[in-house]
Amino acid sequence: MSGKNTKSGSSRQSTRISNRRATFDYEILEKFEVGISLQGSEVKSLRAGKASLDEAWAHISEGQLRLRDFYINTYPQAGYAQHEPTRERTLLAHRREIKKLEAKATQRGWTLIPLSLYFNERGLVKLQLALVRGKTHEDKRSDIKEREHKREMARAMKRR
Repeated sequence: MSGKNTKSGSSRQSTRISNRRATFDYEILEKFEVGISLQGSEVKSLRAGKASLDEAWAHISEGQLRLRDFYINTYPQAGYAQHEPTRERTLLAHRREIKKLEAKATQRGWTLIPLSLYFNERGLVKLQLALVRGKTHEDKRSDIKEREHKREMARAMKRR
């Protein structure tokens, strides 16, 4: 009985794995939420927070949305049923969403990058995918200047 209460929706801790570098390297044009097809040992590793979205990217092939270079660490207790850490994973989205994404992602300079991975309130793994365009060196420098300016303003207001 007590085990049932510890897994209630309000006390469940949501693991969130994010790609912090994506907002610095890319200009985000649109965001989408998609599901992801995983094996059991992969879900266990994700619940433990043992994954990295840093090098991951998505593409559309044969009408399916796929995620490449997404690293999920192996789960030690999996035994013989171990997964491959960087295998290509299928993303789950409606067909019309995939067609809409394909039309946009094939434009020159646009790509699909995962921003974060999390468990929703029903316990399903969801991936926040973004349609992005790469930033130039000048764009990155202006972002850094803007961030430092905001930080200086906050410091000045705190001193007052």
